[in-house]
This record gives sequence, C-alpha cells and structure tokens, in this order.
Amino acid sequence: MTAPVNTDLTQLDAAELGRRLAAGETSSVELTRAYLDRIAAQDGVLGAYLHVDAEAALARADEVDAARAAGAELGPLAGLPVALKDVFVTEGVPTTSGSKILEGWRPPYDATVAARLKAAGTVLLGKTNMDEFAMGSSTENSAYRPTRNPWDPDRIPGGSSGGSSTAVAGGLAPWALGTDTGGSIRQPAAMTGLVGHKPTYGAVSRYGLIAFSSSLDQAGPMARTVLDAATLHEAIGGHDRCDSTSIDAPAPVLVTAVQEGARGELAGLRVGVVRELGGDGHTDGYDPGVLDRVRETVELLEGMGAEVREVSCPAFDLALPAYYLIAPSEASSNLARFEGMRFGLRVGDDGSHSLEEVMSLTREQGFGPEVKRRIVLGTYALSAGYYDAYYGQAQKVRTLITRDFTSAFDDVDVLVSPTSPTVAWPIGARVDDPLAMYAADLCTLPASLAGLPAISVPCGLSEGLPVGFQVMAPALADDRCYRVAAAVEAALDAARGSRFLDELTRRAAA
Repeated sequence: MTAPVNTDLTQLDAAELGRRLAAGETSSVELTRAYLDRIAAQDGVLGAYLHVDAEAALARADEVDAARAAGAELGPLAGLPVALKDVFVTEGVPTTSGSKILEGWRPPYDATVAARLKAAGTVLLGKTNMDEFAMGSSTENSAYRPTRNPWDPDRIPGGSSGGSSTAVAGGLAPWALGTDTGGSIRQPAAMTGLVGHKPTYGAVSRYGLIAFSSSLDQAGPMARTVLDAATLHEAIGGHDRCDSTSIDAPAPVLVTAVQEGARGELAGLRVGVVRELGGDGHTDGYDPGVLDRVRETVELLEGMGAEVREVSCPAFDLALPAYYLIAPSEASSNLARFEGMRFGLRVGDDGSHSLEEVMSLTREQGFGPEVKRRIVLGTYALSAGYYDAYYGQAQKVRTLITRDFTSAFDDVDVLVSPTSPTVAWPIGARVDDPLAMYAADLCTLPASLAGLPAISVPCGLSEGLPVGFQVMAPALADDRCYRVAAAVEAALDAARGSRFLDELTRRAAA
C-alpha cells in the first residue's frame, strides 16, 4: 500500500518543491499562492513577516512560469519562494532592520545575496521580522512586534533571525536567509527545529547587509533539511568584489557533502566534544534534556564509525564577555550613520531645533532600548582611557579563542556541542534580565569570534521542544559541517522511522 501524497505544498521541503516545479506537477504561481494564503491565515499570530508584497510575488512567479513554458533553461531554484531577513537591502522593497529609525525606507539597490537569489529565479515572499539591528536572542526586540515560535506561540523563536526561523518552521516559507553575528542563525534554528548554518566569515558576501558588527556579521541559510540549507548556501556563496572582506575562493560545493553524509559513512572522522560547552564540570545553565539529546547524538556518530574524544578549549569560557565588548563597540560606530539627515526617520525638523538637536531627537525616538544599551556600552569601551582595558583586552581573548580552535583542529576534524543551553523559553521571561538573555548565545559565540563555519541540526526534543546539535569546522571547511549534519539527520530519521520534520509539521499545522 502506497503512502498518501502530501497535497499541502507548504509542508514539503524545497528539494521536493523544486522537483515538482521541474516536472510540471505544480507551477510557481500555485506554489507562491499557497504560501501567501498560509501567511494571510497564520502570520497574524506568529509575526514572522514585517513586509509581504503578494502582488509582486505573484507577478514574479508568473514570469518564471512563462519562461519555463517557453522552454528557457532554468536553474534548480527557479520558481521557488524565499523569505529574507529584513537586514538585507532589497531594491524598492521596504527594509527596516527591525527598527523605527528606518521605517518606510526603500533601498535603491539589492544586497549581493538578494541579487544572486533573484538571478537564480527565486520568488521573494517578503522580509522577515528580527531583533532591531540584529541585537537580541529572542526577536522580542523588534520595534514592530515580537515573533512567536510555531511549536508553542507562547514561546520565543530565538533571535535575532526569529522571523526567518518562524517563517520556515511555521510553513510560511520553504526556506529563508538569516544573519549570524553571535549565533543568530544557529540559535533560532535550534529553537524551532530547523537546520541553520553560519558560513565561514567572508565566504558569503556582506554587501548590502545592514551592519551590526562588521567583523562578525555573516549571512546564511535556514531550512527544514540539510540538503535544502546546502542548496541555498551554494546559491548565495562565492567571492564578491563589492565586499572587501569577501574571500577570493571558488564557490563552495556542499550538496555533494550532504549526499556523502546521508549515507552515514563517517569512518575515520575525528569528532571533538567541547568540554567547556556543556561537558563534564560545565553543565550549569544547561537543560538536562538538552544535554541528554546531545549525548545521544554523539553516540549515533560513534555508531557510524566516528572517533569521538573530549576536547578542552579553556578560552571559550571568556567568549561571552569578549563578544559583548567587541560587538557593541563595532555597533556604536556602525550605527552612527543613522542620524536622520540622509534617510529614514527625522524628528524635530521644524525650524526650532539645531542640527545636533534633530540628530539627538531622531536617535532617541528611533532606537529601541537594547540598541541604546549596546551603543552606550560600545562607546564607553572605545573611549579614551578605557580602550585598552576593555576593547583591547576583548580582542586578545578573541585571539586566544582562535588559538584554542587551531589547537583542537590539530587533533580532530570537527567540534560538537549543544547549539543552545536551553530550549525556547516563554515570551517575556528574560526581557528584564539582559544577562540571562545574553547567556543564550554561550555555545554559538566561540565560532563567531573565530570566524569559523558552524551548523545547527535538530537532534530531538526536550520538554516537547526542539534541541539543536552544533557542528563546528575549520575555516572554509563548511562541507564538513554539512556532511556531519546530514549524517545526524539521516540517522535520526532512521532511528525514529520517520522524519523529524513530521512532528514539526504536525505542530505547525495545529
């Protein structure tokens, strides 16, 4: 007896949707309309999107369908809808970075990643919600509204890319792009049962990405499966001469790595379990259920032939304070451009205020509390007399973290840990406790500070909520992340007898 066909297009992964489009079993217009209908029905509760232009999306889909009908040679992404975090500038489409200070701004150009997806034939559904200027771990810091977790609407979806994670997990987009400064792709992916990858710093262009912390920001994919994430990553990766930090290296080949990993052949792979990230003696603040799922996943890797050993990286304990000096310092400089003179919000320009007063009033009204907190912290850390004591010391710690990674990768091929110490917490539970909020990034910060690739893949449930398993690799070895993540995904699928996505789909539909 054959299994019933899933007729709800929004519950299929991007690879299957692409196959159906290529085979003529559905059209881009039909697919786009299915997602727009679901957005209209559910986003009022979930809050995944800040801007949706249904008319433009359907017109774009119709163009792709017409090209396909005319026999044009189209790529594998042609006709597939996609959602972009509202930090990527998009020509003629409102882009706010989740802030009132940019409300109504329509950029005159596309970010490189947006341009590459457009050239690949994708259909932009809309721009997703986010913590203001990517500053947050819960998407509660959006100036417009909080985003809710499809697994439990009373809980946060992670952040700052929580709009993208909710859009994909809730069936409001087949995949999406987010950005990761200190964990903002991986952590929300973990909390919503998705795959999220932070590429090697410089491997994906930052041109057109509204800057928070320039030495840390990195764009990357969020998807339901490892294969989908790899496919989206390949489409946006590669050198970009518009980005001075872009690595001049060939575009990554990642889908092949996923196919290899899915066969479960990990013989000879050396896996290091990071002691400082939830290992023995370092379990304070970690949910027991999270540690149990991670332990079980490590055992699965051993069962596939991987050689597992514990690795100590002492400087990782200092990642949190180092990050929260470096990132705010860079933010205080980057956000100085938002003063109401050239674009965005302008307050007090009635002839009764001086130029300086207009700038001050604009920034006071346009920035939210978390952004103001980080600007003040960063400005203080960079001020005369304190630069060496704070920012300078934090950069030294960053070097120590990088050295720990280098030493660890002399002995192992990848490092693994929980993605987040806890599952998603209730909305509002940490809003008044910034330190507790910052602690959500404990596991993701080291790879960000070192500029290394890291992926989060679902590894089970704790208290009925998703848990993420993080895989970190050396610079430009993103393929290792995908290979191991694909092996984990395949092994968990086989162990359960059905895809992990099935439970997510059921929850999201409910």
